[in-house]
Amino acid sequence: MNLSVPAAWFLLALSLPAAAQEHAAEHPAPEKLGKVSFPTTCAAGVQAKFERSVALLHSFAYSVAEKAFEEVAREDPNCALAGWGQAMANFHQLWEPAISPAGLEHGRAAIEWALKISRVSTREREYIGTLAPMFLEAGTVSYDARLHRYEQAMGALATHNPQDSEARIFHALALLATAPADDKTHQNQKQAAGLLEPLYREFPEHPGVVHYLIHAYDNSEMAPRGIEVARAYARIAPSAPHALHMPSHIFTRLGMWNESIQSNLAARAAAHEQGDTGEELHAMDYLVYAYLQSGRDRDAAGVLAELHGMVSLPAGMFKTGYASTAMPVRYAVERRQWSEASQCTAAAGTLPWVEAVATWARAVGLARGGNPAGAQMEITKLQTLQEKSRAMGDAYWAEQVHIQVLEASAWVSQATGKPFDALAALRGAAEEEDGIEKRPVTPGPVVPAREQLADLLLEQGHAQEALAEYESSLQTSPGRRGALVGALKAAQHLDDQEKIRFYSKALQPASN
Repeated sequence: MNLSVPAAWFLLALSLPAAAQEHAAEHPAPEKLGKVSFPTTCAAGVQAKFERSVALLHSFAYSVAEKAFEEVAREDPNCALAGWGQAMANFHQLWEPAISPAGLEHGRAAIEWALKISRVSTREREYIGTLAPMFLEAGTVSYDARLHRYEQAMGALATHNPQDSEARIFHALALLATAPADDKTHQNQKQAAGLLEPLYREFPEHPGVVHYLIHAYDNSEMAPRGIEVARAYARIAPSAPHALHMPSHIFTRLGMWNESIQSNLAARAAAHEQGDTGEELHAMDYLVYAYLQSGRDRDAAGVLAELHGMVSLPAGMFKTGYASTAMPVRYAVERRQWSEASQCTAAAGTLPWVEAVATWARAVGLARGGNPAGAQMEITKLQTLQEKSRAMGDAYWAEQVHIQVLEASAWVSQATGKPFDALAALRGAAEEEDGIEKRPVTPGPVVPAREQLADLLLEQGHAQEALAEYESSLQTSPGRRGALVGALKAAQHLDDQEKIRFYSKALQPASN
């Protein structure tokens, strides 16, 4: 082996530009992370540090994990898997972007370093070789193609090493990363759960097992299966902000607002203490959502006041840009304050589909506030943002913006005396939205399209149809306050005493 390679790699790491996303904030490592067992041929003295690094990786503490793997490599320059770990810390399979430009550079350098080390087992070489194309072929093969090849290779690695639980865990994560957004059968999620559920019984304190199970269950079909692991994750890795937040993905799916609030209060506090701004804002967005569904508007306003006090937020970082844009939009639109909604903005430099959230709010606010001409101008901007999203190769978010175009157009049609056109547009939006899953970055649409359809039907005097649509929306988004209020109004129009009692009770504040 060329002994100068590790030193060259570390000099290169020092010279690389700081990643706008992954390396923007350096924060101290969490201390309680769960239990991981990952045998290696690395020096015995670094084994515990290596496994701690993998535990950080499983809780998406990426920048901390990368530094931890770098420390392992410094202490044992022949530990090839430390290079694999550094590359994995730059491969964010369930985040956006999955690999940033700077992350690509860091990951490529780490993989090239790892490939030059000869003292590796066959299994370790397979780990490195499975990951390598994600970075080394980035200039010639599309991300989606590389990702699907990676998933298949991880499946093969797990088959070749049946005693290696980590291989099955990382394969499950890859299955989640490749799950089609329009697959309502949740085939990949179920396959991932099938790998992870037996491992949870065998390794109940493994952070990756419970974390990825929560992601597997994060859909309306499977969410009821996730309550146990959701609560377990926060106990297993309470020092990791993401572990404290993740239970709220299940709580949100099930309308368990008090539990979601407590989860995100804890996550936000931990993220703030560790200087993890992206994770803090992510928790704050879920927190605002849960407060609004609980009727705790004043508490939601308090979170917004704290948001406005945060300065120099990196708008180009997707998680930060999305949360900081969505929170004021949720607060205005959920409260039906159309004048406030018409004033929503996104920070300069945000991605097109993030800017679209604020543009949609302005369009709907103007249309429902009596200014359809102004709303139409915002719809034109939305259409431009849709095209920009498509041009950037993100079909998922382009479709989300298209749904927003349909929604805003419906409210313009309603405001201009075209009720049938309005219904047709919102029915189209609801059907389109029903066919795709949300991304983990958001607790859900600001207002589900089907709930808006019910609002429109009620406004047009079709109370029976409105009630049916509210109840359909509540099947997939349980406990949403807007739908519960709307269903109660529809029941009152119909003088349906049984449902009046049911929805009145559902709207009573839950005990804290």
